[in-house]
Amino acid sequence: MVSAVRSTGALGPEARAESLAALKATTQPGGELDILIVGGGIVGAGAALDAITRGLSVGIVEANDWAAGTSSRSSKLIHGGLRYLEMLDFALVKEALGERGLLLSEIAPHLTRPVPFLYPLTKPFIERPYVGAGILLYDMMSFSNGHQRGVPMHKHLTRRGTLRAAPSLKDDAFVGSIRYYDGQVDDARYVANLVRTAAHYGAHAVNQVAVVDFLREGERVVGAKVVNHEDGSEFSIRAKQVVNATGVWTDETQAMVTERGQLKVRASKGIHLVVPRDRFQSTVGLILRTEKSVLFVIPWGRHWIIGTTDTDWNLDKAHPAASSKDIDYVLEHVNRVLKRPLTREDVEGVYAGLRPLLAGENDSTAKLSREHVVAHPVPGLVVVAGGKWTTYRVMAKDAVDEATRSMDERVPPSCTETIPLLGADGYKAAWNRRNRTAEETGVHVARIEHLLGRYGSMTDEVLALITADPQLGEPLPGADDYLAAEVVYATTHEGALHVNDVLTRRTRISIESWDRGVSAAPVVATLMGGILGWSQEQQQNEVAHYLARVEAERLSQQQPDDKTADAARLGVQDIVPLR
Repeated sequence: MVSAVRSTGALGPEARAESLAALKATTQPGGELDILIVGGGIVGAGAALDAITRGLSVGIVEANDWAAGTSSRSSKLIHGGLRYLEMLDFALVKEALGERGLLLSEIAPHLTRPVPFLYPLTKPFIERPYVGAGILLYDMMSFSNGHQRGVPMHKHLTRRGTLRAAPSLKDDAFVGSIRYYDGQVDDARYVANLVRTAAHYGAHAVNQVAVVDFLREGERVVGAKVVNHEDGSEFSIRAKQVVNATGVWTDETQAMVTERGQLKVRASKGIHLVVPRDRFQSTVGLILRTEKSVLFVIPWGRHWIIGTTDTDWNLDKAHPAASSKDIDYVLEHVNRVLKRPLTREDVEGVYAGLRPLLAGENDSTAKLSREHVVAHPVPGLVVVAGGKWTTYRVMAKDAVDEATRSMDERVPPSCTETIPLLGADGYKAAWNRRNRTAEETGVHVARIEHLLGRYGSMTDEVLALITADPQLGEPLPGADDYLAAEVVYATTHEGALHVNDVLTRRTRISIESWDRGVSAAPVVATLMGGILGWSQEQQQNEVAHYLARVEAERLSQQQPDDKTADAARLGVQDIVPLR
């Protein structure tokens, strides 16, 4: 099967229909894919781009929406991991720092950016040399990867300098600090862009398509049986190799094939709070030590993201719930250093995610390794698990390397190190002319900057929608940071199929607005419905489901523990489209 390059990589309704047809055609003689990837998170999307840019024919299916699981619920950081340096895991830190520099400077400069942090010092004399040496090593290790670092070097600050950078910290909380830099990313947008880039090079990418079984010929896996959630239809996809990149669902998907030689993955829950930026004054983020792990206070536009927890989770994996206990834990720890304590009333949004950790003998998920493993449990099936968001490209490369090892033809090595994502080429030039773009389009320069940070050099495509229909230049109700045009673009170019996709992942309205997107939902449904052909009843169904989801999440966050929070959240399941 020959894959043709798509000029824009648009993931609209027509492209989805074409990809579905191509995947169904794999059961015809000579039509099988080289590689089918199961799982549309960061690793699966990375594997799709890795395989397609080696000249292979590739399909990728995702049971929900792109990045609907772990990959959209991270701390939004691209980092080497200072705590892994303390654990003497030098190889992991060096690898992650190399990837950090690559993402910031070459692969996705439009979607990533440096972010400053203070590492607080609480003990005079002894602590500064010890911590300073660690952070110096952290910085120096990032020079040895052959790429640009992408971030400035660290700097030591006195107590006065610390309070100047972060006036809202308690005067006696620290004796000083060290300012260092890591990277930041909107994780869900990155994954959607990554899938688009793979589609641009010819991958057949379809979300809302779930694997229900694997196709077998003897012991060999030769494809998968899937169901299209949008219309309920079932069909088969044949492939020479299947890559299972399903994260916390790895155990379940492996069990469809074999009980032997399985990777065992444990789910660790981490929750984050989102609060308005004006609730405390600081020009930098914070990294705070806790008795279990670390707590990040991360600048996020007009907000702060504060987290995370690290606790074992054995309940529903699709909708991990944050309990009242989780929220109190985060607030308690951040309030130890703030002059004015944060309260529940300051919290705009809450989200919970699950980290897929390779199971070990240690009972504490906080101490399990973040290294990844690639296995080939049966012929035709490759499993990749573990790892961390920052090193997704290495995980994807290793998985595709393993999948292609048994192929008859010679397959070129990975080249994703040199493949920028869509919107990266020309981004710096577009940023430099943002004032002229604002004058030419009549869109305020602050809006142009916002769009450039989300779409890069593809911002012109969003602005073209506004030129054609000026009403699309209006902000969404209750979410002034986002324009109506972005909803249209999410539907025509980024694979959004439901209101929840737009409000939760293509934008961050569900965690950045006080009403969590309730007032925007009807407008989003109307805009999406015009493109996807929804009836009035379908639009109402989408809005009703989203409102019920918000209510279930709010209720779960009032519950005292995981079990009661999980039960409350499960009051609303994923939307079932009206057919």
